[in-house]
Amino acid sequence: MDSLISAAARALAAGDPLGALKRVALREDPPALALRGIAMAQLGEHARARELLRRAGSAFGSHESLSRARCVVAEAEVALAERDFAGSPRALEAALATLEAHQDIPNAIQARLIAARRLLLLGRLPAAAGALAPLAGQALAPPTAALAGLLNAELKLRSLQPAAAGADLDAARAAAQSAGIPALLAEVEEAAARMSRPAARRIRPHVEQVLRVDEVAALLQSPALVVDGCRRTLGAGGVRIPLARRPVLFALARALAEAWPGEAPRERLIEQAFRTRSPDETHRARLRVEIGRLRALVKGLARIDAGALGFSLRPLDGGEVALLAPPLEGDQAELLALLADGAAWSTSALALALDASQRTIQRALAELEAGGRVRSIGRARAQRWLAPPLAGFTTILLLPAALALE
Repeated sequence: MDSLISAAARALAAGDPLGALKRVALREDPPALALRGIAMAQLGEHARARELLRRAGSAFGSHESLSRARCVVAEAEVALAERDFAGSPRALEAALATLEAHQDIPNAIQARLIAARRLLLLGRLPAAAGALAPLAGQALAPPTAALAGLLNAELKLRSLQPAAAGADLDAARAAAQSAGIPALLAEVEEAAARMSRPAARRIRPHVEQVLRVDEVAALLQSPALVVDGCRRTLGAGGVRIPLARRPVLFALARALAEAWPGEAPRERLIEQAFRTRSPDETHRARLRVEIGRLRALVKGLARIDAGALGFSLRPLDGGEVALLAPPLEGDQAELLALLADGAAWSTSALALALDASQRTIQRALAELEAGGRVRSIGRARAQRWLAPPLAGFTTILLLPAALALE
């Protein structure tokens, strides 16, 4: 490796892409192309970065499998920044195997972090935890340790373990300070700020209270019977009954929690569950059936009493009922939560993350765009979607992870 390539690599490691480009901007050999690609990625020129990295990977000879694997890892990181999940993860897995076989531990660790980050963005929390597990206890370089700490903290936050997330953030902050990379330290501080922002709302009769992530976790572990509108669950004391795939039952549970300690009128329950304001006898009969199903589900935690006007939810221990609502209401709340991370998403990536069809995502984006809540850049296959950050709230409880908890 010549001196200019070495100097450019050191500049990139220190977070100085312009310094790296000064040394290799006019060179066309494969190592220079790869370093130029990484520099362009750090400058936010993702399309150009991917082009350079692909050229570098193709230019390395068949006997240079290690260099080609490094290009694959770098391109996978750029694809992640572009929120492009179309490619198969098998290429990254093969590159990881090559790097480990050649004892290139730093780049192998980077490949694991990229794979874990991809899984986190898609809401696959157990798989992300599995990807990060081999790094536990390893001695990592400061920049890598900061990235690993950030990923572990996000995983803990989305699993509602705020104390453990705080410890990971402290470790990430120390590593970022040791690395001396301002952008990395800023990312750690932003992640720490999310923990102090409101993450959900507790709705009581005639009053609404905003809760931080740690307060949400404490509420879910309390003896209170919690109807959780963020994760679509019902439970008490750490016991959760998933209702994400049973929207009618969740709508009934929410309406009962809203009315607690009083009765929820039958007309209100029918309106919430069946989306009609003109109920007839068939709706009333169906309401009795669905209430029976909900009653069977909550047996052991609560009972549902019938009254003259409607139904009421009564915890068996005589405790309180708590209704937890997301910071954003509406069918597009999860979509807005993903877009609020500041990255530009494609419709295919959003569909994959939310486990929905592209057509469903396109319709939702059209509605949000008409309301001025999102905007698009590019056209056709290059079209990407953005939304402004949600001031004052963190959307950690809206990100796709509810199904992973079932």
